[in-house]
Amino acid sequence: METKNLPNKIHILVSVGSGKTTLAKKLASRLEVPFHELDNVVWKRHKAGDIRRSEKEREEYLNTLIDSDAWVIEGVHNEEWVSKSFDNADMIIFLDTRYAIRNYRILKRFILQKIGLEKSNYTPTLKIFFKMFKWNRRFEEKGKPNFFEKYGMYSNKTIVVTNKKQLEDIFL
Repeated sequence: METKNLPNKIHILVSVGSGKTTLAKKLASRLEVPFHELDNVVWKRHKAGDIRRSEKEREEYLNTLIDSDAWVIEGVHNEEWVSKSFDNADMIIFLDTRYAIRNYRILKRFILQKIGLEKSNYTPTLKIFFKMFKWNRRFEEKGKPNFFEKYGMYSNKTIVVTNKKQLEDIFL
């Protein structure tokens, strides 16, 4: 089967519950490149609890990832500290999954995590569960407009995807 020529460095951006991690893992596997979650750049993961990296540690860690030859990075973050990733990406995929679908996926994920059918990098508490809805709303109202306003200079390499068919057209 002939496949399209894919980029070596892909940054996937959107809110919680959008499908970014699933897409990132599939693309990384297909491209045979490392996959990285921005949440793991922000947090040092420990069994006893996560520890937030300092700004310097976070920046150094992100620089290590993006200075490599190929990668897929995903996350909700579009603050200034992530700008170097956008700059170095060959392609930025903005998954514009509908808000209601993301809310449904947050609920579904929480249930699956609580009954042990889905793993997570965090302990799925009710506090985090409700925060995800808050983060989802904030991304819809502020994060999304902020990205397009602040990083419009990357429009030539940004692809806005609203459904699976668009992804198939791009990557198959």
